[in-house]
Amino acid sequence: MISNQILQSTVEGLKGITRIDICICDIDGKVLASTFAEELQLEASVMTFVQSEADSQVIQGHQFFKVFDENRLEYILIANGASEDVYMVGKIAAFQIQNLLVAYKERFDKDNFIKNLLLDNLLLIDIYNRAKKLHIIPEQRRAVMVLEVGEESDKDALEMVKTFFVGKNRDFVTAVDEGSVIIVKEVGENDGYEELQKCAGVILELFDSGAMHIAIGTIVNDIKEVSRSYKEARMALDVGKIFFEEKRVVAYSTLGIGRLIYQLPIPLCKMFIREIFDGKSPDGFDEEMLTTINKFFENSLNVSETSRQLYIHRNTLVYRLDKLQKSTNLDLRVFEDAITFKIALMVVKYMKYMEHLD
Repeated sequence: MISNQILQSTVEGLKGITRIDICICDIDGKVLASTFAEELQLEASVMTFVQSEADSQVIQGHQFFKVFDENRLEYILIANGASEDVYMVGKIAAFQIQNLLVAYKERFDKDNFIKNLLLDNLLLIDIYNRAKKLHIIPEQRRAVMVLEVGEESDKDALEMVKTFFVGKNRDFVTAVDEGSVIIVKEVGENDGYEELQKCAGVILELFDSGAMHIAIGTIVNDIKEVSRSYKEARMALDVGKIFFEEKRVVAYSTLGIGRLIYQLPIPLCKMFIREIFDGKSPDGFDEEMLTTINKFFENSLNVSETSRQLYIHRNTLVYRLDKLQKSTNLDLRVFEDAITFKIALMVVKYMKYMEHLD
């Protein structure tokens, strides 16, 4: 169903061109949009016209037309004016409204199709059949982006993003739940994740809130794989909150080992921490030690560079690493021990995040 606002805008535009007054009613005679100066009292005439076999008819000096949605009567259009072309203008207006019905129907059909596609609610054969019917190219590079709207109104955010993509008929903007907006983005043959990251950044700039995040799934080559990209973007959104808090744009392809840890069951995580650290928590160190550890990892276990960036003597850094080794039995200067400790820190972060959700 076309909104009354669109109908009103359409009849006003037509009157501005033709100087013919136009009114659109539903099949019960209720006025939905009108350019008539006076209020029309034609409910009985509308009901009579609805029951008739005629597609157009003159009643009480007004020209009546029926507007169909396929084979179903949807609207009654009434035209009147001084011009002798009232009939022709009325036919053109009825044709315009009928085309709007088709366009709106296709638009909402596409939206429903995309929603069901994202949620894996379609059989494979239905995906291709409906895509063909809706003129959506199946074999097209696409990626799904999920925008977490934060404090922004879901509806407002959805409309803002839709406005951003207006005119881009191969991109789709929708929502399947509260709190997020989903973009199914066409990706050009020569484009990649760098272009998607830039697009995500521009979308975030539409909003004043710095608390909003956007995640990007992998680029897929066929429409049947869009749901996979959506699931990956969803995962990237969660994993980003745990391990990449400072990033507002997170791509699934950049999650690294965090993607694996996110899929571990909590009992297995607890067992790992207990076996490696004998019941102790690897994040139970003071701020100085944690800063030292993180900087040591950032510099790829380079003692000289780490001590330089921390403005401490090399021996001071060695002393801290020795102290850490005594308490954990892990020497971060040894690659295998460093990996174990790094993973343990990430596992603890993941466990704390899941406990917070519970």
